[in-house]
Amino acid sequence: MNKLVMKRKAKKAADYFFTYLLLIVIAIICAGPFIWLLLSSLRTGANIYNLHFSISDFSFSNYTGVMEYMNLPKYIWNTVIITFVGIIIDVVFSSLCAYPLATMEFKGKNIIFTILVGTMIIPAAAGMIINYLIITKMHLLNTMLGVILPSSTKAFSIILLRQAYLGIPKELIEAAKLDGAGELKIWKNVMIPGILPSVSTIVIFDFIANWNAFLWPIIVLQDPEKYPLATALQYLNGSFSYKFGYVASGTIISIIPVLIVFMMFQKNYIEAVSGAVKG
Repeated sequence: MNKLVMKRKAKKAADYFFTYLLLIVIAIICAGPFIWLLLSSLRTGANIYNLHFSISDFSFSNYTGVMEYMNLPKYIWNTVIITFVGIIIDVVFSSLCAYPLATMEFKGKNIIFTILVGTMIIPAAAGMIINYLIITKMHLLNTMLGVILPSSTKAFSIILLRQAYLGIPKELIEAAKLDGAGELKIWKNVMIPGILPSVSTIVIFDFIANWNAFLWPIIVLQDPEKYPLATALQYLNGSFSYKFGYVASGTIISIIPVLIVFMMFQKNYIEAVSGAVKG
């Protein structure tokens, strides 16, 4: 009997070992490009395609060189404005739009929701001409607001928050109405606290999209000093195509905030995505 138990434990331990070994190998393969980029950013005067790495080659001179050549704090500040203002607008207006779609009954509600779902199949590039014409008429060319507004409120965010609202018990809404709370107070005090995991998911998606915005800022902004970081790094790539370390270090700098935000919100992100899959 003891031998049988020991054999099962040994088999279980072996299964765990090979499972984790396989997961580690997959993780290394998936993280390979990032690791290669990080190591390349720490090398000086070496060819990026040379896979030989030595500790003696590592240096932070690429980072200091990029900061000396570029007005990096300015570009980072531009990106912070575009990113966080866009996130705030999306979270506030998407949550307001989703609230009546989830909790109220009115004529045409299903038609509106169907149109919202249908807009998600339209390529983003298809709306650029219309957005450009609207921004021009509003005299917002070469402004941060012109970059932020066209993609500030997303259909995906409204749909995700609507599904999250549907998971909140109706008894809570009815109890709040009996206490004399209005719709705005119910939305702020009852509904928003119950959908924080979904809000965290929107924050992550919006942060990645806004932080890495490239094409639209080039179209709208005529002054290079107003460019976000991703756009500025493309000019760095053109200026230093022979200094791969500069390009790599600039890219690493742009990636770090995305990793920090994802680690801060990953728990709620996983809860929201798993809930959406179950739903």
